Amino acid sequence: MKILVTGAAGFLGQRLIASLLAETGRVSRLTHVVAADLVPCPIADPRVEARIGTIADRHFVDAIVDDDVAVVCHLAAVLSGQSEAEFDLGMRINVEGTYGLLEACRRLAHPPRVVFSSTTAVFGGPLPKIVPEDMALLPQSSYGAEKAIAEHLVTEYSRRGFVDGVVCRVPTVAVRPGKPNSAVSSFVSGIIREPLSGIESVCPVPLDMRVWITSPDVVVANLAHAVGLPAAAFGDRRTVNLPGLSVSPAEMLDSLERVGGSAARALVRCEVDPHIARIVGTWPEALDISRPLALGFSQDRDIDAVVQQYIASGNANG
Repeated sequence: MKILVTGAAGFLGQRLIASLLAETGRVSRLTHVVAADLVPCPIADPRVEARIGTIADRHFVDAIVDDDVAVVCHLAAVLSGQSEAEFDLGMRINVEGTYGLLEACRRLAHPPRVVFSSTTAVFGGPLPKIVPEDMALLPQSSYGAEKAIAEHLVTEYSRRGFVDGVVCRVPTVAVRPGKPNSAVSSFVSGIIREPLSGIESVCPVPLDMRVWITSPDVVVANLAHAVGLPAAAFGDRRTVNLPGLSVSPAEMLDSLERVGGSAARALVRCEVDPHIARIVGTWPEALDISRPLALGFSQDRDIDAVVQQYIASGNANG
């Protein structure tokens, strides 16, 4: 089985490839991974073929989607902050790039499984405390709008039988190692990651504003699980709200203090940024995950487990 992963050199891309190579998520017979991104995927494995290019380039996309590709994991994207700042770029990558990828898949003799990484930012406007999977989409950011368009494309191409698509709405992933990225939600990792390395951090939203988060290990396991689930399990609804935890920055900082100590907690201060707070405030506080859990997707135990996972990964303290 050949699997194509876009955004393969990124944080989630590398971890998903490693998971697929280990045959988690009921993936079997994997013989080859095409790892496509703007830079080489650093995974050293004879089964991994790094391909360098952009999904905005139709010739590149046509070259990487060949007749042997059975699964496409589409993670490549311009993130929320950059999409808001650079509208044309976000549309070109998140919408036109996804359309071009689906068109390439459409030409294959056998419709491939396409796992599309979406976002909870597709929701917006007045929302219930717990948002169901079939809630009408009303995104309040360019990123959310672009992902909502792409969701509809994946769903329509699946309805027509061109692909076997699954849309996974990914919660905010925390705690990400490394430096802050262009996501509006980057602070969610920053208020844990930086203080654990002795660096001051700022929370730009009110401390009682709830966000929907998941740990790296759990979201990767869930994306791999989506690769292996039979189409019949999804029925007519190809979108899945991936399980997460509904937590506030205050609860995250309480966990930081419990797990990392009071000195780490003291390094975080709250300075509300109205622009960031406005966007994050339109996102769901919590999602209905009864169906995903019944389908075998996983959920983090609690916020302490999320922080402990980051510490155990060896990325804390520099």
